[in-house]
Amino acid sequence: MPDQHLLFDLSKGVATITLNRPERLNAFTGQMHRELVEALVRCRDDSQVRCLMITGAGRGFCAGQDVKDRSAAGETDNRAASVGRILNRQFDLFPDIMRQMAKPIIAAVNGAAVGQGLSLAIAADIIIASTTARFGAVWPLRGIPPESAGAYNLVRMVGPQRACELIFTGRIIEAAEAKEIGLVVRVVPAEQLMAITKELATSIAKGAPVALGIAKRQIYQAWTMDMPTFREFESYGLDYSFKTEDREEGIRSFLEKREPKFKGR
Repeated sequence: MPDQHLLFDLSKGVATITLNRPERLNAFTGQMHRELVEALVRCRDDSQVRCLMITGAGRGFCAGQDVKDRSAAGETDNRAASVGRILNRQFDLFPDIMRQMAKPIIAAVNGAAVGQGLSLAIAADIIIASTTARFGAVWPLRGIPPESAGAYNLVRMVGPQRACELIFTGRIIEAAEAKEIGLVVRVVPAEQLMAITKELATSIAKGAPVALGIAKRQIYQAWTMDMPTFREFESYGLDYSFKTEDREEGIRSFLEKREPKFKGR
């Protein structure tokens, strides 16, 4: 796949996607968005990928949409495409793929994550931030409402009142405040961000893929289901997992007092 604006690595079950426009703080272009979707689909469909990390090259995670990537003609095209997208109910793909992917995703936020960059970060299952990370729901300051499921995911992470304050003001918050309000799990020194995130991803990648995939779906289904419906959904997942080889390996390895070797089946 092309890698001009995106880097991809796969090692020990952990795939790493790195947005690679450091000179523009990894701001999105159309090409970068296409490459990101291609990389996410590759991770979704590759059984060797057990866990996924997303980060940015250089000083930024993702500074949102690159407005300099749009010519005057491009702006007209974007307006037409936006209308077409609404009429045809075609939505941005990366948050949908990330949330529907039955694999854990960790965002390692190393710098600015604003606008669509914020949407990308909060579409991950876990966010680890460096002390240099910054977050901003800046869409209204650019004349648009939140996009790429930004409002949907943000309100579920920090609550409606906090989401309103962040979106209405567009103010930039630092990593410490992001942790305080529940936007990120951990804040770590910048020089340790990738090592700590990789350690967590590697640990997760050792888990049973089927069980992890079902668990991820349970977590997000719990947002929208009532208890009786969720319990039925839960029972289907348990019934399926109990029939897998990994379930047998999990019990066997426990009895034999050794690390399990899961195969994803």
